[in-house]
Amino acid sequence: MGLLSRKATCNSHGQDSSYFLGWLEYEKNPYHHLHNPNGIIQMGLAENQLSFDLLETWLAKNPEAVGCKRDGQSIFRELALFQDYHGLPAFKKALVDFMAEIRGNKVSFEPNNIVLTAGATSANETLMFCLAEHGDAFLLPTPYYPGFDRDLKWRTGVQIVPIHCTSSNCFRITASAIEEAYQQAQKKNLTVKGILITNPSNPLGTTMTRPELNLLINFITDKQIHLISDEIYSGTVFNSPSFISIMEALKDMNMEKNNRVHIVYSLSKDLGLPGFRVGAIYSNDPTVVSAAVKMSSFGLVSSQTQYLLSVMLSDKKFRNHYIVKNQNRLLKRQRKLVSGLEKSGIRCLESNAGLFCWVDMRHLLSSDTFEAEMELWERIIYDVKLNISPGSSCHCNEPGWFRVCFANMSEDALELAMQRLKSFVGSIEKHNHQESEKLRKESHIGKWIFRLSFQSFNEQDQR
Repeated sequence: MGLLSRKATCNSHGQDSSYFLGWLEYEKNPYHHLHNPNGIIQMGLAENQLSFDLLETWLAKNPEAVGCKRDGQSIFRELALFQDYHGLPAFKKALVDFMAEIRGNKVSFEPNNIVLTAGATSANETLMFCLAEHGDAFLLPTPYYPGFDRDLKWRTGVQIVPIHCTSSNCFRITASAIEEAYQQAQKKNLTVKGILITNPSNPLGTTMTRPELNLLINFITDKQIHLISDEIYSGTVFNSPSFISIMEALKDMNMEKNNRVHIVYSLSKDLGLPGFRVGAIYSNDPTVVSAAVKMSSFGLVSSQTQYLLSVMLSDKKFRNHYIVKNQNRLLKRQRKLVSGLEKSGIRCLESNAGLFCWVDMRHLLSSDTFEAEMELWERIIYDVKLNISPGSSCHCNEPGWFRVCFANMSEDALELAMQRLKSFVGSIEKHNHQESEKLRKESHIGKWIFRLSFQSFNEQDQR
């Protein structure tokens, strides 16, 4: 072990959390409707598999893009040879147009301000390297995506200080919570370099309000720190209120050229292409863009992928059709999950975006503790055979909340999952009723014995 680096041997990667452990259990016994119908159903994966048919139909109609051809001529050699780190201009133009359209064309993006990365994971880590030194801190509202403990901290040495949000106001960010987190960081002698938010939120499935965004902008302006807005779920907003990008909020405050606000984006969620590894950083700071471009050499997007997607995203008719159709399908599937949970007496935080729901199972806990949350999670994964993510893995400070995904499985698999959960909740309620009856009877018997004893005592006393 002495021959290896501390990075290789330490556990600061964060992958020992229950979020990742649930994945490991699923991989040991994955559900399949034919080959393993009693296996674990994966509900811990935020993946969008609802609109593959739209993508496949487009690919079938555009074989040239798949076959590396342009106007009937092969461009294989052009794509196969070394490409500039800045990325293909046609793809960057198509990508920023897609980003603008998702935001209702209320804002526009400059192609020269975008840096391509191998997914949002790479984008977030690259920004950490650009904005912070080892030992500096970023503030993150809770609950937050468990992978951030790996993506932001492991290789960079940056610390995360939570901004604790609570269910009392539906986990909205408040001025007092931000200030408290900032003061906590200072007490630990940490230099706060910025705030990172996910909008729409993972795991809440909610979009940020304009007052929240204005609050954040004013705070980072006052403290002279950075703000990273991870907007990889911006195209999954399927219900009101509509999505407000940090760029729109800046524009409305006449601050659209702010060079301390940066956006992370990818095509993993909105277009359902996580395997293509297409992410991006958008920044108005030329130094950040320049440094991030150099760092992108450690995780480039292949030229073939860029070419294919440049053709796809330049097809405005397809682009418009896909965005609307995909959002409608997400809404329908989310309602199916919420309805199924309600039949089991389980409620969710009201949501309007994302590929998951933030589910309230506090009433199923044996006690109001994180130990009880883990006990419930273990029963759900091993007995019910559903992999969901406990709130503690998302750093929620209230036990009993869980993230449940709905877009990475078939409708039949979702129905089966709801059946399993309903049966499980029914068994808990039956057990609790039996325990309650037992206690009631014991209490009744105790009172009866007490009366007899009291009566016997009185009779003896009278003698």
